[in-house]
Amino acid sequence: MTAPDQLASVRYLVDDVQAAVDFYTTHLGFTVHSNAAPAFADVIRGPLRLLLSGPTSSGARATPADASSSGRNRIHLIVSDLDAEIDRLRTAGLSFRSELVTGPGGRQILLADPAGNLVELFQPAHRQP
Repeated sequence: MTAPDQLASVRYLVDDVQAAVDFYTTHLGFTVHSNAAPAFADVIRGPLRLLLSGPTSSGARATPADASSSGRNRIHLIVSDLDAEIDRLRTAGLSFRSELVTGPGGRQILLADPAGNLVELFQPAHRQP
């Protein structure tokens, strides 16, 4: 595991901490670092520590009312085979929030966690040297 001082942390506000933990660990390869559900949990994937703050957590209570809804921000996870990931997640019953988008840098699709927070799955374009 990456040392705590080498982790980049992102906080997502969630309605149900355990549902969020299950989503990230079951479908996206995160591991549980700590779980104090229903208030808070954090999960880790590589150098990313995702803080999952429920309605009773201090992180959620500190958010101003006009800034508490989901926005266009999202975590960005690189995958090696986007088509296989899409098939795997659809087979698991998950639905996507966007169509597959292809651009000069690669291909991406958006998935939402149980609280509506966005996750971008991204496969970089193959570059010739």
